[in-house]
Amino acid sequence: MKKARRALLGRSMNPVRIACINYAEEMISDRTMGKLTAALQKCYDEHFLPVWGYPVDLYVTQKPKPTDWQLVYFDSASHKNMLGRHELTHRRQPISKIFVKALGEEPVSMAASHELFEMVLDPMANLWADKSRHTQYAYEVCDAVEEEFFVVSGFPMSNFVYPSWFEPFNHPPGTKFDHKGTLKAPFSMTEGGYVIKKVNGRRVVKAFGSAEKRRRFAKEDRRGHRSEFRDPKGEHHPGRRASKRRG
Repeated sequence: MKKARRALLGRSMNPVRIACINYAEEMISDRTMGKLTAALQKCYDEHFLPVWGYPVDLYVTQKPKPTDWQLVYFDSASHKNMLGRHELTHRRQPISKIFVKALGEEPVSMAASHELFEMVLDPMANLWADKSRHTQYAYEVCDAVEEEFFVVSGFPMSNFVYPSWFEPFNHPPGTKFDHKGTLKAPFSMTEGGYVIKKVNGRRVVKAFGSAEKRRRFAKEDRRGHRSEFRDPKGEHHPGRRASKRRG
């Protein structure tokens, strides 16, 4: 028990270094990459960190250290550097990937902040919160409010839920369930949000805030998204060895 406490304390006090790597050079210039990374760091430090803890240190590089986590920008899911398991680097560190062309009109900064926030809190995309004996909700902090944003240094950043959102009991009046204060109850969502649920410990389903959101979601290219690893029917990129075996 003491060892577990020390491990958690160590993560809380020591910033996790996250290498930000740009393989989408045609879509994101070096100058924009620098400004975006600085804005993400400011957003994290001023808005996310006071709520959730877990400090991070973001920096731009093409050569990450073996112990770094990674936030990587690609043109698309077919990029030549898309080899390897999607949820871990080849050094077995957490990784999140943003596919710029698949974003459509969504700002890159919204997708990047979404991925950053969720990777830090649930690096392996395998945590669930109990709403009842039979229903669990994925520990994703942006999905329920994913089309809402606030602006930091001129960049739109994803709204995110608070710890109270995952607590299945009555809260005092005035409790905030998300950063913008839109939601009024645990496990709720906006019209532009969605949630991933596990029913009876096995069946994974998605619920949407509106019919319009369901239709928009169905048109998205979700390959490589972290949440796909929760879904047995999700689309996964094969690992390097699997790709070679398939020939």
